[in-house]
Amino acid sequence: MELLKGKENEAKAKSLEVAEEAREESWKYPSFVGDLFTGKVNWGLLFPFPEQDEADKKIGDEFLKKLENFLRTKVDADAIDRNSLIPDEVMKGLAELGCFGMKIPKEYGGLGLSQINYNRAVGLVASHCGSTAVLLSAHQSIGVPQPLKMFGTPEQKKKYLPMLAKGAVSAFALTEPEVGSDPAKMVTTAVPTEDGKHYLITGQKLWCTNGNIADVLVVMAKTPPKIVNGKEKTQITAFIVETKDTPGFEVAHRCSFMGLKGIQNGLLKFTNVKVPKENIIWGLGQGLKLALVTLNTGRLTVPAACTAMAKKSLQVAREWSNKRVQWGQAIGRHEAVTAKISLMAATTFAMDGVTLLTSAMADLHKTDIRLEAAMAKLFCTEASWRIADDSVQIRGGRGYETADSLRGRGEEPIPVERVMRDSRINLIIEGTSEIMHLFIAREAMDPHLRRILPLMSAKTPLGQRIQKAFQILFHYGVWYPRQWVYMSRWREHAKVSSKIRQHVRFIEKTSHKLARALFHAMAAHQQGLEKRQQILFRFVNIGTDLFAMASACSRAAYMTSQNPSDAGPEELADLFCREAKIRIGREFRSQHENDDKMIYKLGRNFLEGKYQWLEEGIVK
Repeated sequence: MELLKGKENEAKAKSLEVAEEAREESWKYPSFVGDLFTGKVNWGLLFPFPEQDEADKKIGDEFLKKLENFLRTKVDADAIDRNSLIPDEVMKGLAELGCFGMKIPKEYGGLGLSQINYNRAVGLVASHCGSTAVLLSAHQSIGVPQPLKMFGTPEQKKKYLPMLAKGAVSAFALTEPEVGSDPAKMVTTAVPTEDGKHYLITGQKLWCTNGNIADVLVVMAKTPPKIVNGKEKTQITAFIVETKDTPGFEVAHRCSFMGLKGIQNGLLKFTNVKVPKENIIWGLGQGLKLALVTLNTGRLTVPAACTAMAKKSLQVAREWSNKRVQWGQAIGRHEAVTAKISLMAATTFAMDGVTLLTSAMADLHKTDIRLEAAMAKLFCTEASWRIADDSVQIRGGRGYETADSLRGRGEEPIPVERVMRDSRINLIIEGTSEIMHLFIAREAMDPHLRRILPLMSAKTPLGQRIQKAFQILFHYGVWYPRQWVYMSRWREHAKVSSKIRQHVRFIEKTSHKLARALFHAMAAHQQGLEKRQQILFRFVNIGTDLFAMASACSRAAYMTSQNPSDAGPEELADLFCREAKIRIGREFRSQHENDDKMIYKLGRNFLEGKYQWLEEGIVK
């Protein structure tokens, strides 16, 4: 048993080491979310709302008009779901529109759309057909175009970006059958040839969206380790791999899922696939960091798609609630249904604010968005799933019935159940909700860890430890009292109503409370805090709601300034913030009033077979 625990601890330490080395250690720009966890609210990053400029909006409007017409006339989303296939004519039409080159610069034949316009386009597609949206997103949000734009050599860009803009499909191959979010366990290898001019890639990649039809892949593989201070350091490297007629490359299996029936996703096998060393992106050992940096912006298409799908669900719920009559009146007049719709609308407004805000931040390049993007992904995916579930409930039996079945018996083929099936994966792809919580929690603690870890390290000389100790005492001697007694940072960054201002005050006050609570938890649990995931998750939930509140307030203030006669934005923001305050209060109380230890103990007992009698009476 002791030997087993020792091996587990060694494997865990190895995994943490690989993950830590891939992290972006420095913060080049400020982060609104990062500051929230330290009791600092940088209102200047959110107010006034960074609305899209007119020239860029015009470009987007013109493209979206053509895209919407194509979707209406050429893309049969129900047929794609039914046949599990996006037809060739749809693929060709998307290529002719330039959809495969939306984010590729014009100099390489792409459309060169801004992040806002790109997200608007993906959202439009997602509102109609989830499979087609995923095809486009996997191709250029995390596929070959994005890493090449950020880290590719001029030669790589010149060779691959034009062909990708014209319609060549790309994919991103990281996950393996035994490797999800723990890259230290990666077994795919890339071994250099004797002459050093090529690498031979061997291994398997699973759940690679577009992989089955991709012309070009980004493949992550372990290259020979380097020796640092006498220890081997794992090297994960990113390669560009062309798949057509490539010896050793095989699509071994096409995966089938609960939703997104039209996507081409599968198990890919590589057997000594020969790749020139010139196809390495960014350099040896930079693969995992490349993946994380790429995902910072790549994740933004997920909240964009989720927000659009939520809007579609909201539209269906509104129309059906006005049309369907029960007990002498439209179901929308019954409080139970009205309450659902009200909260769906307020949440969708907040989702829209978060999505537009983070997209604008990505375009402006004045904010470090790694936390903002992760929170946008976490918030919007969780919210859209609840909204999809509520829309099914409101539609009742028709919500559970397929569009084809509805059509077959003469009713309008509203695909609510398809939207629900397609929505569920968003809580898993590009970082599960659990991984997003852990990622955000790790970054939230980073300002404290950067100060404290050198003091705790045995490698730090005694003199430096003493110096660090005095620096830490001075810093927290100033910082901690300011979390109790502080001056507001709000300086009328925008003209807001009293309704919005009360929520602005709450966000600022709660940011200080969150900073104190996180500091207290770190002091109480020290290194054991990483194991107390329930505690960390609550902190992240509080921070996420604060960010969503701030985004909703900023968006509402801007919209009201543009159209003072419309009270709608402020009403929706007000309701969302009121509900968020209730959730935040519950999360703070749960930090002290919880059954975390008992829950964990019973969970372990069950896993060890203690309550197996609960499984009696089922087919095994």
